[in-house]
Order: sequence, then C-alpha cells, then structure tokens
Amino acid sequence: MGKLDGKVAIVSGSGRGIGQAVALKLVAEGASVVINDLDAGPAEETVARITAAGGKAVACVGSVTAPDFAERFVKTAVEQLGGLHIIINNAGYTWDNVLQKMSDEQWYAMVDVHMTAPMRILRAASEYFRIITKKEAGEGKATHRKVVNISSIAGTGGNAGQVNYSAAKAGIIGVTRALSKEWGRYKVNVNCVAFGLINTRLTSAPADGSSSIEIEGNKIKTGVNPDLLKMMEAQIPLGRGGTPEEAAGAVAMLCYPESDYVSGEVIVCGGGFRV
Repeated sequence: MGKLDGKVAIVSGSGRGIGQAVALKLVAEGASVVINDLDAGPAEETVARITAAGGKAVACVGSVTAPDFAERFVKTAVEQLGGLHIIINNAGYTWDNVLQKMSDEQWYAMVDVHMTAPMRILRAASEYFRIITKKEAGEGKATHRKVVNISSIAGTGGNAGQVNYSAAKAGIIGVTRALSKEWGRYKVNVNCVAFGLINTRLTSAPADGSSSIEIEGNKIKTGVNPDLLKMMEAQIPLGRGGTPEEAAGAVAMLCYPESDYVSGEVIVCGGGFRV
C-alpha cells in the first residue's frame, strides 16, 4: 500500500530532471500521473518507463505558457485518469542577465513560465475542486488535495544576474500563501518548495557557451562554471548539491497524508544553505 494510492497528480515539466524524479516518486507511492514536457519525446519516454514498471501515466505535451495549456492539462487528468488530487507546478528555466542588459523579453519569459503558467493551471483546476469538494462533503468524505509550487532560494533571498527569475520565484511564494487562504475551505493544502543547488543536466553542462536549450524559439545558454559550482557547494552546510531524487522527496512529503495540516508554508530544500 502506497501513501498516494488512488490519487491523480499533474506534474508540469516532468519529462526529465527534477520533474521526472517527482513524478516517479509519486507513482512509487501509488499515484497516477499526467506527464508534461515541452517536447513529446521525453514525455512519452517517461510515460513508457512508468507503465513498464506497472504504474499508470499519460502524457500532456506542450508549453505551460500556451493560453490553452492549463485547461488541457487539468482535463487530461480528470477525463483520462479519473480525477485530480495533486498539482505540482514545476516547469521552468532560467534566462540570466544583469539588469542593465536585461530585455523585456527575458523579464516576461520568466514571469510567464514561473508565475502566470502556474496561476492558469490552478485557476483551471478551481472549478473542479469546488464541485468535487461539495460532492464529497455531501457523501460525508473529507479528502485533502495538494498543491506544491516550486520556488528557489533566488526567490527567498535574491540572486545577482537573476532579477527576472528572482522576482518570479518570489511571486510564486506570494501565490502560494494567498491561495492557501482561499482554498482552505476546499481542503486543499497549498505549499511551496524552494530549491537550492540541485545537480541536473542544466548545471552539469559545459559552461563555455557551447551548451544551450531552445525554449519558445530562444536559445538559452546552460551550464555553470565548475569553479563557481565548487564555491557554491562550499557554502552549503551539507557540502554538496542535491540530487533530483532528493528534491523530489521534499516535494512528495507535502503530498502525503502526514501533511494534511500544513498549508501556506515554504520549505527550503538546499542542504542547509540560507541567504
């Protein structure tokens, strides 16, 4: 018996990296999951991996910033998996620059993916939550549902060269705390996990400018200078960056029944690092 048997989750940006680790963790505890990625390949590969292991998952491919995405994401869960109990707003990326060189496009890209997209997904789920909560109350049930938004230590303390990202990640904390007050009547726990240094394909890529990802037609450089990584790790009390699986653990514990009386909180998953 898993802690999440019978639950249905949607996890944005779950075709790879931290999002994939979160999805796999939820499935291991019994949940069915809607997998999302910007590209079909990673999403379908993750679904295949889950189904091959005996779990249940379906894909919902596309950009979370597309105007019609949120409704499609929620609809996939309700119609194909039979409901919706857990929302993980994980999808995102960074597009760094110092303020004097930052374009409007860079600014709005971060706000759109880290704040507007999660808001739209939550808004799309609101009517379903309202209806199902009323139905369950009439049946004498008390089902807690979970929202976990993903922030960053850039959002809790700021980070040079990331005014846009820091602002957006601070904003999602505000969304979390406001919605926890609005949705308490629906028995929805709304919390946030702020990641510190988590070692992923984006941080481990060469930092010489040769590695990049393409998002919405823009080439975004990836990779962190190895010397900078060492300096960052030296400031972490645990002495290292975290793994995607450790990041997933921090998210998953806010989805378990043990967290039914925790809402409006921000948990920093950063190995003890504080800014």
